[in-house]
Amino acid sequence: MHLYTQPMLTPGTLTGKTILVTGGGTGLGKSMAREFLRLGANVTICSRKQAVIEATAQELMETTGGQVLAVPCDVRQYDQIENVLSQTLERFGRLDGLVNNAAGNFISPTERLSAKAFETVIGIVLQGSVNFTLAVGKHWIQQNQPGTILSIITSYAFTGTGYTVPSAVSKAGVRILTRSLAVEWARHGIRLNNIAPGPFPTKGAWDRLVPEPVADLIKPESRVPLGRVGEHQELANLAAYLMSDYSAYITGQDFTIDGGEWLKGAGQFSALEMIPDEGWDEIEQTIRRTTGG
Repeated sequence: MHLYTQPMLTPGTLTGKTILVTGGGTGLGKSMAREFLRLGANVTICSRKQAVIEATAQELMETTGGQVLAVPCDVRQYDQIENVLSQTLERFGRLDGLVNNAAGNFISPTERLSAKAFETVIGIVLQGSVNFTLAVGKHWIQQNQPGTILSIITSYAFTGTGYTVPSAVSKAGVRILTRSLAVEWARHGIRLNNIAPGPFPTKGAWDRLVPEPVADLIKPESRVPLGRVGEHQELANLAAYLMSDYSAYITGQDFTIDGGEWLKGAGQFSALEMIPDEGWDEIEQTIRRTTGG
């Protein structure tokens, strides 16, 4: 068994802390929430899909023994975010950390996208991160309380990429939000950092970003110098470190965890230019079938 598949920090590292994870019902959000719980934190998870987060909360509490609060929320709606914050404070008494993880993304030639498609992705990824960061940051400043914010971005926030342009625009915005507020809010004891993951297979995102018709064309292992995809535990270990007091002197930074992928070839989805126009019809239908769209 590889060491990188194992937890890194010792139990108790996050005891007494409460961490809010957006998009925490599935995928990387769920994996990070599980690690925070293992380390002693209380966790709030939110998503638009109430049934999903309630099932995840129950599963995580049973497997870790920790406490999880599940609150439905559309991150584009500020009043719903204030409700998540209010319920968290009522349940746990405090909030110490925020993980901006909620995302929406799919591959497509940009000219095939409607204005609504752009609006949806930008609303979830960029506006959602702004909304949560603003609500939580204002609370901490009013309470004279330090806090930590971690945002999940992507390497194409540095470089841009074709075929996921709404996401690239949004993630780049989140990156600059982090770097700007790291300076402005440091005097309040608030730290902000970013993680840019490479390929970490998750059911929902993988179906939209690597549907069957293009799986061989953008096979992640062939793009990653280390020759493999990431293990969820690796990213969870990094997230837990950045949310913990061990990283107290780190703020405003981007942490890329991708096996060297973006250094080998910038623009994660640019290889999709090889797909003929008619091929995108099949890809779109595949994505709709696998996501129920």
